[in-house]
Amino acid sequence: MKYSEISIGMKDSLSKTFSEADIVMFAGVSLDVNPLHMNEEFAKTTVFGKRICHGMLSCGLISACLANKLPGAGTIYLGQEVKFTAPVFIGDTVTAELEIVEMRDDKHIIKLSTNCFNQDGKQVIAGTATVKLP
Repeated sequence: MKYSEISIGMKDSLSKTFSEADIVMFAGVSLDVNPLHMNEEFAKTTVFGKRICHGMLSCGLISACLANKLPGAGTIYLGQEVKFTAPVFIGDTVTAELEIVEMRDDKHIIKLSTNCFNQDGKQVIAGTATVKLP
């Protein structure tokens, strides 16, 4: 999408259900093998009571939505603020919802709210992304 085609208030979203395979593959790529993600017996002893997904998996949905939907191809990721507000469990479906909230026309810089929700509508991530278009 061209910068001239974008306006404040535009929205888009992307959803994914996280599986056991997603956790294992992400652990292999990221080297994050925290037992909270990988070991059911350990996770049972935590406040969550069971394994949780890596937080960065949900953040990945934000990145995918930026790259593939809004603003789309050619988007340059400049920054991301993120707050993890609730756990994501294996089998949860997470939806990243993006909305353009600010635009800087002289540099083609866009700020978007980047929030993620689980299948029950509970917010799991609150954040803001800053991107640039060519």
